Amino acid sequence: MSLDVSPALLEQAERGEVDEEAFVDCVRNSLPYAWEMISSLVDRLAVEGGEFADNRTPPPDEQARGQLLRALASDAIRGALQRHFGVRLAFQNCHRVAVFPLDPSVDERLARFTSVRGQLLNQSPELRDC
Repeated sequence: MSLDVSPALLEQAERGEVDEEAFVDCVRNSLPYAWEMISSLVDRLAVEGGEFADNRTPPPDEQARGQLLRALASDAIRGALQRHFGVRLAFQNCHRVAVFPLDPSVDERLARFTSVRGQLLNQSPELRDC
């Protein structure tokens, strides 16, 4: 799944530095399911507080799943989203996205979430081919 890059943004990239907010807008428009998932988790974390907010509901279709994978597998996209929303993103499988505040007090919880043990405990036969 590729980003839908406007000619103006591509020209900017060809000239040198790219305005990160323009890149974030490109991500928002190209990957609407992933954007909505992450922004809703950021909102939930802001309202409910706590150490993190996560999603446990599988995407409705393969296109949505592909958007999540694209957003979280790309260092550039993931980094831009983290900076834009002011959070740290974590990803365990085809849909379990979590947002953590930048606060160092949750570092241990983030480490548990992203650990090998956390990954193994989050597996299930239903998700084998996701």
